[in-house]
Amino acid sequence: MAKFDYFVVFAEMRTGSNFLETNLNAFDGLSCHGEAFNPFFIGYPNADGILGITQEMRDSDPKTLLREIKKTPDLSGFRYFHDHDLRIFDKVMDDPKCAKIVLTRNPVDSYVSWKIAQATGQWKLTDAKARKDGKATFVADEFVTHLSALQEFQVTLLNRLQFSGQTAFYVGYEDLQNLQAMNGLAKWLGVDSQLDALDKSLKVQNPSALSDKVSNFGHMQKALLDLDQFNLTRTPNFEPRRGAAVPTYFASQSQPILYLPIRGWPDDQALGWLNALDKAKGVQPKSRLSQNDMRDWMRANPGHRSFSVLRHPLERAHAVFCHRILNTGQGGYGGIRATLGKRYKLALPDDPSDVSYDKVAHRDAFAAFLRFLKANLNGQTAIRVDPDWASQAKTVEGFAEYALPHRLMRAETLAHELAELGASIGLADAPQLDAPATDTPHKLTDIYDTEIEGLARAAYACDYLMFGFRDWAPT
Repeated sequence: MAKFDYFVVFAEMRTGSNFLETNLNAFDGLSCHGEAFNPFFIGYPNADGILGITQEMRDSDPKTLLREIKKTPDLSGFRYFHDHDLRIFDKVMDDPKCAKIVLTRNPVDSYVSWKIAQATGQWKLTDAKARKDGKATFVADEFVTHLSALQEFQVTLLNRLQFSGQTAFYVGYEDLQNLQAMNGLAKWLGVDSQLDALDKSLKVQNPSALSDKVSNFGHMQKALLDLDQFNLTRTPNFEPRRGAAVPTYFASQSQPILYLPIRGWPDDQALGWLNALDKAKGVQPKSRLSQNDMRDWMRANPGHRSFSVLRHPLERAHAVFCHRILNTGQGGYGGIRATLGKRYKLALPDDPSDVSYDKVAHRDAFAAFLRFLKANLNGQTAIRVDPDWASQAKTVEGFAEYALPHRLMRAETLAHELAELGASIGLADAPQLDAPATDTPHKLTDIYDTEIEGLARAAYACDYLMFGFRDWAPT
């Protein structure tokens, strides 16, 4: 039984894909049909079709061409670039009987080669005598765009292979001149034939050093120094993804308003506002709806508005600490509280209202909790990442799996923004917003300092960055 039904070469312009195709076609039992799904031509420029399929037929239904490729006596395939017909991408990636070959090249080399080809109009070379001489002009912004597209597609390929439990055969540009590597590729594809020598009909077009091929080489060197090619400035984030928790959403029964809560606030002002809105009409918001029920509500409320509320990460963490960790009564996380005391050395009082638990003790305990949060959100603890202290960025990402909120409001301007929301649906007299609850037994203002702010930034670096939070200040 054949190992594969067909193959695809994932490549990009100026990565050596023509040379690879030429050598694949030199093997008995292998046939590569060019850029079969290039949106501007079929297979090769000026070609009329592939295996009896015209470009018009392919554009109408790309699967027709894929079926013909799979039918051939040889193991057939094609080259696919990141900007080719996306309709075929999922079909190929989800098919374990499709062999995936990934061809890569140093992105600076591929960019310079592309710029020279643009300048000279020469995209292939079969005779060195016909070579056209030219130099590339490096444009920094253009290269960044080029690099980003390559990296994004490579990450997409890698993730899709990982998620589906597949592997690919990776080939570097330099491997194309290696006979053993090409014969190894044929073996991996399940073909018995081997080559005694590589096809030399295609010539390397620009064999000289980069300094000789780039007209503004010094500018290129300086521009590349400014690129963070190792992504050193990234914010590492190992927090688990959060799905769309639709049953926790609140759908108004009197107005076309949907509230998507970000947990972590013991006294939710936004929910109180929504409750007051419905109470005036003798109803109350519905939650615990299934996804189908929520879609029914959306269909029944055309023009609906959805919203969520962002809160300062430090303020939210302190509210969670007081409500979930310090709290020994209803709503407190007793099991987690006990573990934090034993394993993470949080000095938590048996009775938070006891006078011995003063502001100094509260500050020390909260600082320890912020250190725990950093480890917890980075997947370094055995304790779950609870929705109450999960990062707001991950929660919003989870919303996106079902429905993004139309408005991301800020807690400090919530009254004004809710009034605007009401006005947008023609609501004349929206209810007043309740005053925010006060944290007990001590307020954040009583313990705040630069170290506390720094610990919060370390724990919630992604939230600070993504949502532009400044240092906390009392409102």
